[in-house]
Amino acid sequence: MSTGHDTATVEQHNSWLPMIGLFLGQILMSFNVAALPVSIGGMVDDFGAPPTAVSTAIVMYGIGVAALVMLGAKLGHRFGWVLVFRIVVVMFAGSSLMMIFAPTIEFVIAAQALAGMSAAIIVPALVALIAENYHGSQQETAIGSLGSARAFSGMSAFLIGGALGATVGWRPVFGIVLAIAVAVFVFSFTLRSDRGNSSVEIDVVAAMLIGVAIVVLTLGFNNLNGWGLLIAREGAPFDVVGLSPAPILIVLGVVLGQAFLVWTRQRVRIGKVPLVSLSVIGSSRERAALYAMFVVVALEAALNFTVPLYIQIVQGRSAFDTSLAMMPFNLTVFVTATLIVRFYKRFSPRAIGMFSFGLTTAALIWLAFVVTNDWETLPTIAGLIVFGVGQGALVTLVFNVLVTSAPKELAGDVGSIRGTAQNLASAVGTAVAGAMLVTILGLNVAQSVANDVEIPESVVAEVDLDDVNFVSNDQLRAVLGETSASPAVIDAAVQINTDARLRALKTGLLILAGVSAVAILPASRLPAYKPDEIPDPSPE
Repeated sequence: MSTGHDTATVEQHNSWLPMIGLFLGQILMSFNVAALPVSIGGMVDDFGAPPTAVSTAIVMYGIGVAALVMLGAKLGHRFGWVLVFRIVVVMFAGSSLMMIFAPTIEFVIAAQALAGMSAAIIVPALVALIAENYHGSQQETAIGSLGSARAFSGMSAFLIGGALGATVGWRPVFGIVLAIAVAVFVFSFTLRSDRGNSSVEIDVVAAMLIGVAIVVLTLGFNNLNGWGLLIAREGAPFDVVGLSPAPILIVLGVVLGQAFLVWTRQRVRIGKVPLVSLSVIGSSRERAALYAMFVVVALEAALNFTVPLYIQIVQGRSAFDTSLAMMPFNLTVFVTATLIVRFYKRFSPRAIGMFSFGLTTAALIWLAFVVTNDWETLPTIAGLIVFGVGQGALVTLVFNVLVTSAPKELAGDVGSIRGTAQNLASAVGTAVAGAMLVTILGLNVAQSVANDVEIPESVVAEVDLDDVNFVSNDQLRAVLGETSASPAVIDAAVQINTDARLRALKTGLLILAGVSAVAILPASRLPAYKPDEIPDPSPE
């Protein structure tokens, strides 16, 4: 039997070399996702696709992870974490090659779907391999480092992606993703892991239920704007007695998700192994952490899509300008995610969570009132910094609450639930932000055009106001130049477009603030004490 002294000795001699590979594994996924928003302008120019098509690529990545991560956790248990980890890292490298040589936006979407399917195993593997290779204070540090890796990669992707995008294009950014994948593969040979357990059962029915649920749920959210919020639009693939398929898919996704929970509980009752152990979110504190994680990741995804959209498409500025505008936010998230663990001994997760959501709410309200057509004003930067403090604290906090409350043998299940929640939230946050902003913009433009006496109805009839999207003033002038609009009418339309976009942004930020404020409720149910670490994996 191992003693406390033995454990301490083991802790002192565990090499950090394997953790470098795991740290880079988290960076691999996060850098890939963070590089997509900053590449919006370049992809729009290269492929002639609307910015919402780029958001579809982001959403496809999230769908791939969220739909398959629970299955991925079981595959890791059955075949051995290190083996499957290496295989999917190679797959991720293949997705980056697809991005580098993508001829169309559809190829980009397919590449991100492949990356998401690969990440579906990487996500739970990171947690399981940390539990296998570290324990004690080393384990606590290793877990915290995943949160800081996520923040660091977001910051570096915006900076590097912006610089490359402004000079040589967006494709070389994914050359960096390829290089990281190669490094992760090399470092994987320093990891220790069991050889898997061929007796591990894989619940195919549960895997299909949760997979289909997440796919249809996310597709519903992602197409709310294109297919219609309630009544089916012309772009909808089908309709049900005139209703849009988007809300129908969302309801179907919720129903299938509930069916997954019922099926899983039934398997546990009859003594069979479930796809994922729901005991890791069995208490109200753990469920509160899961809800908080979903909200904070969704808010981050919404902001990370909204700001680049506004700067690159609305203002027509470069990817590097975007990276500079987002730098205060990303740098603050990174620093806060790294340092927040020092406050765990002084403040409870509940106190930190409620305070952090208070910060994000206040920051979003502030931004809604102070944001202008110039993102680089001091009040706007201050708002982004405050939001970054709250965001960085929450990302690391809720992850720690979930991971440290579970025994080592369920670490993969925690990782899979974390991956499902985070990537579903990222996909939903991006999709809802896009649909919400375009919908608000359309309403603003329609109202302004109806009330503007300078724009004759004959010109309005030549423009499809039912398909309003975010375009720069130069693009709008080019479109209107092909109509019968006079220069004075074009100037009036450009002003309407400018004002409508800014109002859409302000309204969207206020809505996000409301979501953040509601999240204070689940945060109030986080643990009021410091979570314990994952139990010592040393053999008794």
